[in-house]
Amino acid sequence: MIRNKMSLEKYENKFKVVTFGCRLNHYESDVMQKNAELDNQENIIVINTCAVTNEAERQCKQEIRKLKKLNPQSKIYATGCAVQLNPDEFIKMDEVDSVIGNEYKTKRNIFSYLEDKNYLVTDIMKTVSTNKIMVVNNGHKARTNLEIQQGCDHRCTFCIIPFARGNNRSTPIGELVNCTRELVQSGFKEVTLTGVDICSYGSDLPGKPRLGQMLKRLLKLIPELPRLRLSSLDPAEVDDELIDLIKNEERLLPYFHLSVQSGDNIILKRMKRRHSREDAIEVARKIKSARPESVIGSDIITGFPTETEINFQNTMKLIDDAHLTKLHVFPFSPKAGTPASKMPQVNPHLVKERARKVRQKGNDNFKNIMNSQLGKNVKVLVEKENKGYTENYLPVKIISSAKEGELLNVTISRKTDKFLIAS
Repeated sequence: MIRNKMSLEKYENKFKVVTFGCRLNHYESDVMQKNAELDNQENIIVINTCAVTNEAERQCKQEIRKLKKLNPQSKIYATGCAVQLNPDEFIKMDEVDSVIGNEYKTKRNIFSYLEDKNYLVTDIMKTVSTNKIMVVNNGHKARTNLEIQQGCDHRCTFCIIPFARGNNRSTPIGELVNCTRELVQSGFKEVTLTGVDICSYGSDLPGKPRLGQMLKRLLKLIPELPRLRLSSLDPAEVDDELIDLIKNEERLLPYFHLSVQSGDNIILKRMKRRHSREDAIEVARKIKSARPESVIGSDIITGFPTETEINFQNTMKLIDDAHLTKLHVFPFSPKAGTPASKMPQVNPHLVKERARKVRQKGNDNFKNIMNSQLGKNVKVLVEKENKGYTENYLPVKIISSAKEGELLNVTISRKTDKFLIAS
């Protein structure tokens, strides 16, 4: 779970969005912030919640209480996936003034209509289109996110998010082209395409364009876009057209995050994933063959119900077999309303210990890939404080003077635990 790097503070006379969860949530928070600024809203704190785990939801509620205590004069609005799923749990909190469903939170002028204890949550499963996407400046001058779709048509047994986001709804290609062009004209050098399940892009549009087709058209129509990055990919949907684009289009950056979840076929079936262990390894092989410099990350769940030591060791082996480096590791916690919550559970201490082992393997692999960069010439997009990322998403700190938004060719001279050091 990604969370705002923030210390609890007072926001008197301000509009502030506090964000929990995924990259899509962060994009939507940027939209809410811009909408509020256009309407001169103030004395409002919005908590954009996450529901991916029970712990995430607990942290959101804790944050609401702390923020209200520090900002008693501010109105507190709760939105996001946890609110969409359990609006009653939030509206009954003394600290919360209104709850806003995912369908409404990015609508223009939404904050102008709210009054005390508003309840703007509807059945998102009936929603059939995306809100008009907005070009937002998130305070950075280098890279930004752009939503290409909402929702998910699949029903993994551990995941509640489809019921918080609805079914797949794609943004038309023309609208994406216009927004991306505007972002480039605003000075952004890198755009990350995000959504709930971006590999399902286009299945609901006329002609059913695939993700690879959309990317090819986007890059062709906007030759001035220097760097395009993708968020999480479903191994079951990475087709030959996308692999061909990875091979032949240098602007499609060589970092790919695969939603693998497990390396054991029995567990994958019980998760109701649509790929096998062999599929994941083959997708990773094709990516590395197309672009040898690619770095491949992944989501891994440890301690899924019924997971045995053999099942777990298959996951550990997959991390090596598929050359997975940047790992997002989730110790399984049962989410009410999901089929997995009713399956035989693994001992919580064992779940955490397995998560620790996977994280350690991921850290070891990350150290190895960082060591392999020593002496190499790389291209870095500079962000704040002379820090940035390589094309394959490795963090770099630049010793010489650099401006935010610059694309620099640098040489990696040494490394620390967290950064490559370049001059």
